[in-house]
Amino acid sequence: MYPTPQEQAVIDAAEKIMIDTMARYDPSHDKHHVHRVRKTALTIARSLPVPPDLLVVELASLLHDVLDKKYVTPAEAEDPYTYFLPLFKSIASTHSLDLIQDGRAKLISKIVSNVSWSNEKKLRKEGLWSDWHEACLELHCVQDADRLDAIGAFGIMRCAAYSAITNRTLYVPVEDTAYPASAVHHFHDKLLLIHDHLKTDLGRSLGEKRHKRLLDFLESLQEEYDAVIS
Repeated sequence: MYPTPQEQAVIDAAEKIMIDTMARYDPSHDKHHVHRVRKTALTIARSLPVPPDLLVVELASLLHDVLDKKYVTPAEAEDPYTYFLPLFKSIASTHSLDLIQDGRAKLISKIVSNVSWSNEKKLRKEGLWSDWHEACLELHCVQDADRLDAIGAFGIMRCAAYSAITNRTLYVPVEDTAYPASAVHHFHDKLLLIHDHLKTDLGRSLGEKRHKRLLDFLESLQEEYDAVIS
């Protein structure tokens, strides 16, 4: 039965690092976002016909944004394995679960490096999207969960939160090129594309519902904007 007491101790250790680190980040990337991703990723994992490694899914979910490129140095973001090595070593010595020896530490780190939408887009453009990316169920669970939290009601709130932190204008008509890109441009550049690129059946089902919420929200924005300028 997952998790065992030993696995739970490991999860708790990773969760503490996540909470301590992400307390420095803004509300669009905080511990609550990570908790939602963790729960959704595990739900997706348990829905798959072939069960993935739930501990890998949970640990990768917990750590996936600790080294987000928006908040850390490029060197830190580039090498999650080295960054998390003290955690993996501590787990091995304290909890007798050697994720380094059994290879899961490297897998978790590799998933953390490959979760992001922008990284997948870059790898595909450069022809570096590999068979591993296509086959790794644990990666798919974490990717879908993270992307689902970028759309729907929570996605709208997170987009607004990050826009406030970066002083990005909330709304400018997309066709108005005289102004810098606004939060609404982010919907068209990324958020509205996500539902077509989810990798699991449950992820796609949840994605359709959340995609509709984005469309409904944009329709409401347009109605209110039209009323203001008419």
